[in-house]
Amino acid sequence: MRAALPVICLLLLAGLSRALIAAAQPGALSAQDAWIRATPGVDVAAVYLTLHNGGTQPVVVSGVRSPAARAAMIHMTTMVNGQSTMRAHESLRIAPGETVHFAPGGLHIMLHLERPLAAGDEVPLVLLLEGGGTLSVVARVRALGDG
Repeated sequence: MRAALPVICLLLLAGLSRALIAAAQPGALSAQDAWIRATPGVDVAAVYLTLHNGGTQPVVVSGVRSPAARAAMIHMTTMVNGQSTMRAHESLRIAPGETVHFAPGGLHIMLHLERPLAAGDEVPLVLLLEGGGTLSVVARVRALGDG
């Protein structure tokens, strides 16, 4: 048993090192071009943006929050039998080097707003990452004809 102790310690240290390296990469995920279409008189809105994992480990987005919304979640719009359907997307795994586009008719963040939005408003979002990290994003509201 005494001879196995150094091997066990090395295995534990290797596992801990991998965990620390993954935890040390909170800046691996970046967001660009976050926007929302103006919602005159409506209390829901979709957020579109581009996420890029510039790290060497996968990043999992497990949820989203916004102080401007009662609820926020990742959704996916798909066509089923010629009809558009929207379903919650539990978590989103982004591989190293991968870019994911949230766009109309596909992946988006659905907000149940506290109040309707107007063009020019800025909406803060916090993407929740597996392992406890977060990414803060600000989405600018565009007029109905823009974007």
